[in-house]
Amino acid sequence: MAKWGEGDPRWIVEERPDATNVNNWHWTEKNATPWSKERLAQLLNGLKIEKEGVECIVDTLDSCTGEATVNNRKGKLIFFYEWNLVLKWTGKLLNNSTLEHKGKITIPNLSEENEIDDVEITITIDESNDESENLKQFMYNIGRDVVRKQLALYIKELKEEYSRNLILPKKGEENAITTPKVKQPGSSITAEANLNNAKSALTSETSPRSTVGCKLEVKTLRMTEEFQCNANDLYNALTKAEMLTAFTRTPAKVDASRGGEFVLYGGSVQGKFEELVPEKKIKQTWRLKNWPSGHFSEVVIEFEESKNTTKMTLKQSGIPASEFDAMRANWHRYYWHSIKQTFGFGSNISDIF
Repeated sequence: MAKWGEGDPRWIVEERPDATNVNNWHWTEKNATPWSKERLAQLLNGLKIEKEGVECIVDTLDSCTGEATVNNRKGKLIFFYEWNLVLKWTGKLLNNSTLEHKGKITIPNLSEENEIDDVEITITIDESNDESENLKQFMYNIGRDVVRKQLALYIKELKEEYSRNLILPKKGEENAITTPKVKQPGSSITAEANLNNAKSALTSETSPRSTVGCKLEVKTLRMTEEFQCNANDLYNALTKAEMLTAFTRTPAKVDASRGGEFVLYGGSVQGKFEELVPEKKIKQTWRLKNWPSGHFSEVVIEFEESKNTTKMTLKQSGIPASEFDAMRANWHRYYWHSIKQTFGFGSNISDIF
């Protein structure tokens, strides 16, 4: 047995900075809930969103329910946070009116299970009129991204600042930096990298993407098709439930509005409409049922009408690499070819990869 005071090397507790948790072996937990509530309020209260004659301000974090903890087990940090947030906002059109319009921003599930770009953010207004609807669209298109940046900053600080010193240095490491390097929430690539990938002109892009518990290699698909119809007909074929039902040969559940959901092919395809510009553009979050839980791709479809035809271009980013070839074939078979056969929009199939 090691003897006190005789310099036995097994008696290490009294001379180690981590004497209370040697080698960080034991589970330790730090309650981050009070700090989180205070920091979220600091980041969101008074947040101003201003662009092109529109000004909106987050007046207050009206409701903040949930919890957050940071845990250390065997030298590994584990983060848990789950928040339901409700913000009140005020907006006005600077050039045309002095009237102020009020609304709410609801964030029902800010948690470590979701990537920051996938966190649901709902925008509502208290009273609907032409001005308030314009402000609502502004908050949906611009304001949500600003709010997401503040939420990402909270998560970054939770992981890098609040967790500081939770992992204690071992003997001889007293001066070592003890704050671990962590990745952005839910993703192995930063928001800036995501933006750069989206702007890339490569036909197929590969980047690591994180899902719950694993890294997922993803690719981007680009396609071009020409249809013998006008842009409105093709837009309707991809947004009207009766037309989707016709060419998919299965009942289609479709809510063609911002944030509206769609379910096709008996639930095999599902997602939400993020942006709708009639005859011009459709933007969706899109996934197959058998993809990893919580993983969505982004689909952007644009229309360009000429004298006798409409050219459709599709960009789908975030496709699991193992599904890329099948995805390309399935768009042809189950969408473009089926649309042409069903509605007589042409039969020649061409694409650009």
